[in-house]
Amino acid sequence: MEKSITMSRNHLVATLKKSNKDFTKADIIRYVEDEGIEMINFMYPAADGRLKTLNFVINNLEYLETILTCGERVDGSSLFPFIEAGSSDLYVVPRYSTAFRDPFAEIPTVTMLCSFFDKDGHPLESSPEHTLHKACVAFREVTGMDFHAMGELEYYVIAPSDGMYPASDQKGYHESAPFAKFNEFRVKCMSYVAQTGGQIKYGHSEVGNFTLNDTVYEQNEIEFLPVPAEEAADQLMLAKWVIRNLGYKMGFQITFSPKITTGKAGSGLHIHMKLVKDGKNVMLKDGALSDDARRMIAGMMALAPSITAFGNTNPTSYFRLVPHQEAPTNICWGDRNRSVLVRVPLGWNMSTDMCSMVNKHGDSGHFDTTQKQTVEIRSADGSADIYQLIAGLAVAARYGFELENALAIADDTYVNVNIHQSENADKLKRLSQLPANCGESARCLAGQRGIYEKYDVFSPRMIDGIISKLEAYDDAKLIKEAINDDRKMQHLVTKYFHCG
Repeated sequence: MEKSITMSRNHLVATLKKSNKDFTKADIIRYVEDEGIEMINFMYPAADGRLKTLNFVINNLEYLETILTCGERVDGSSLFPFIEAGSSDLYVVPRYSTAFRDPFAEIPTVTMLCSFFDKDGHPLESSPEHTLHKACVAFREVTGMDFHAMGELEYYVIAPSDGMYPASDQKGYHESAPFAKFNEFRVKCMSYVAQTGGQIKYGHSEVGNFTLNDTVYEQNEIEFLPVPAEEAADQLMLAKWVIRNLGYKMGFQITFSPKITTGKAGSGLHIHMKLVKDGKNVMLKDGALSDDARRMIAGMMALAPSITAFGNTNPTSYFRLVPHQEAPTNICWGDRNRSVLVRVPLGWNMSTDMCSMVNKHGDSGHFDTTQKQTVEIRSADGSADIYQLIAGLAVAARYGFELENALAIADDTYVNVNIHQSENADKLKRLSQLPANCGESARCLAGQRGIYEKYDVFSPRMIDGIISKLEAYDDAKLIKEAINDDRKMQHLVTKYFHCG
């Protein structure tokens, strides 16, 4: 049996002894009967970026088969602003592959994510989850490759200070207890996320760590492994749900907000991406980035201004995207460089066997480290609509293969040291900038919307809705005022504290 099954933390996978990708309706029913499951939950993402929940008490086998086969009706007008109340009914239909034993439920419960369908039984064109599916299909049809992704989920834990072992201000990166106060909370979150099926890479405390008014603010991060992009979005959605629920149970405030106060590290949602062909990572060739990887990066460079419309969706996003921080403002890319928009992280592409050098019996097993190489876009934050964001990145990656001058764009936007250093002054003047507020982001999306709508990936109705929402903030003047007014800044932070 595969190790991924025998060592899975998802109770259904371990019990049924099969991959979640192979779950059938019969599997779910057998698990419900054998494990004494009393409730089924359906969850699905709405326009506010949060998962919604529908509960079912399992009264009999016939009813269980009915909901697993037919799904259920929901009021679409209460979930999405583009659906009118006069014709608002939608269907939600469970995806068996997402089933997990709910770690928070007192009553034995199985939860599944759902897809939306319209009155005619067709996938809802404007639903976030289906938009991502269409983006991945279009990418595959154009390039012959699969688009994989994973996220770095940053968040703050906030709780009263006990006055002991105070952290060093803004020095929380990979800090250990007792100077980091919420490591055990993060570890428990990771365990619960794994139970939902999340493929976690690691977790750690992050830079942001400070005390204000006898309250501890500690930034943490949970990072995932690259998986097919649709699975990556599901995992991030469930992880946010887990972290908030566990925080609530333990009496901690949790926020994914991009900025929580002036002068302190904001929280991003960095997305790593890779190209896969015939099951193999094709990001490298002869130890360097492949032309395919550079084309993907060129697409990111071209569409970076409008990607903010999906990944930076409220005014506080633009307090984080400021110069001289570890958040980008210039549209450029580079190796190992945290001041750029797209970073190429260390990829283990050297010939040295480091394991054998530090371990007497450190046989490396000839591991193919080229499979680990990704590129990372660093602009998005916790306000993002995760499905729309990853769909937008899939579109941008595809667009790089449609640009005749993609490799030239990649060359022109490459920087190999910190872009803000004096020797780069001339290049800095030539680089384009990310939008400075929601209004600018809306205008960028309006100008590039045809690329997202190609192949019917993003529906015009969805693009219209995103533009309208961003324009409604009318935040160009607001942001300039709040930068110099701590009270206005804090008002905005409080208003969007639980974004995404």
